[in-house]
Amino acid sequence: MDIETTAGFQARVAKHAALADPARLRIVDLLTLGDFSPTELQSRLGMPSNLLSHHLRRLEEAGLAIRHRSEADRRRSYVRLADGALEHLAPGAGRGARRVLFVCTRNSARSQLAAALWRRVSEIPSTSAGTRPADRIARGAIEVARRHGVDLADIPPCGLDQVAAEGDFVVTVCDSAHEELAGLGHVHWSVPDPLRRGTDQAFEDAFRDIARRVSGLGARLLAA
Repeated sequence: MDIETTAGFQARVAKHAALADPARLRIVDLLTLGDFSPTELQSRLGMPSNLLSHHLRRLEEAGLAIRHRSEADRRRSYVRLADGALEHLAPGAGRGARRVLFVCTRNSARSQLAAALWRRVSEIPSTSAGTRPADRIARGAIEVARRHGVDLADIPPCGLDQVAAEGDFVVTVCDSAHEELAGLGHVHWSVPDPLRRGTDQAFEDAFRDIARRVSGLGARLLAA
């Protein structure tokens, strides 16, 4: 058996070993939907911080989870599922939704892209909103969408209070909106703000991150 094959096999063994623990499996189940801070995981799981830290270390060592600092509050971190973490492993059963509402602060880039990408993968309606909407959609968002053949709706950014409706499945796509709403959304995606860097590459990175997450969630939500 060559080194590459052995390494791949050992990586699978490590993942299965990590997931054999019920608490770690539950953490991964949550991460298949979105990103969580350790405090949020503690609340969901009713688990002491020292025990949660142990489980998160095991998941990181197995290549299943990674963490990074919040853009809004640098004292806070978010845990996310590593890319390709669940290859060949099936996540839990799907859930129902009437409409998917993507929320960021300005509703000028990430939430607009997410709603547009969602329309390509699901028949469940989607829309977007901002907690403090900008005057217009960011030029970088329009350009990256055009490069990938995605049409952004020709509407100005909207406020959350103008758009939100009962029964919405809410996905926050920026740390500031998630923390401002105190975790009221169903799912959080900690997508770095491309406007901070303002480069074409920043918008490409955000587009790819959102597209991957949309595809994953789209396969798990059913029309309610």
